[in-house]
Amino acid sequence: MRKKTPSLLAAVAGAVFLAGCAAQAPAPAPAPAARAEPVYQCNADGARFAVGQPLTPQLEAAARVRSGAGVVRALKPGEAVTMELNGGRLNLDVDARNRVTDVRCG
Repeated sequence: MRKKTPSLLAAVAGAVFLAGCAAQAPAPAPAPAARAEPVYQCNADGARFAVGQPLTPQLEAAARVRSGAGVVRALKPGEAVTMELNGGRLNLDVDARNRVTDVRCG
């Protein structure tokens, strides 16, 4: 039985040695960075040119860009609107003839 003990010890030692040399599993790849949403800050002065003009999609787009707003909301006379403040939104007040009467942020 003495002959089996050294070979058993050698086998266990070899297994431990090989386990230590085994390649480690690669670390998981980092998650891709989340895309940051742009932050818009409306400045109504940039859209003052629109006052008196008929409201068109082109005028809305130009007013949005020149004011730095992310979105535009056209407000018609007597129309119910939400009152939440949105610093990145341009409000265009229009009259019954669809002409811009005022520009403001919020």
